[in-house]
Amino acid sequence: MNCYECAQQGRTVAAIAVCRVCGAAVCTDHVRSESKLLRETASPGKVTHDRAARSLTCPVCREAEESR
Repeated sequence: MNCYECAQQGRTVAAIAVCRVCGAAVCTDHVRSESKLLRETASPGKVTHDRAARSLTCPVCREAEESR
């Protein structure tokens, strides 16, 4: 699978991830990675997990999330 963003620029670059919002494949230059605490029942009396989760997005979805 190739990077969607690179394809829009007429380049062919292998994708390394998929955007969690829109599902577009992205390469190392276009993937945005951040850590997020998962907030849900983790155990009795606890609402966050001990480890943060990884969240991968494409540049378009990341920009949309930051514009809130």
